[in-house]
Amino acid sequence: MHRLTVRVQPNASADRVETWETDAAGRTYLKVRVRAVPEGGKANAAVEKVVAKWLGVPKSAVKVVTGTKNRLKGLEIDGPPDLAAKLAGDAEP
Repeated sequence: MHRLTVRVQPNASADRVETWETDAAGRTYLKVRVRAVPEGGKANAAVEKVVAKWLGVPKSAVKVVTGTKNRLKGLEIDGPPDLAAKLAGDAEP
């Protein structure tokens, strides 16, 4: 299992993974935009789908586990060990 922190912008014009950013507290996260609205888990499902596509893993391999009602979310990703570099912010989105 791999972990990834993302910051989500719902109601965006397109679904896409953008850039790695660091907040004032020193937390590094991946910025993700989704077209879905933040109601009834729609944005969370869209985040899982767009991140899975970006990583090249099945949708079922990505799960929002923390921050379901916040912009900052923790994801668990079930994937091969070579995903570690991409998830550590070493690769461009």
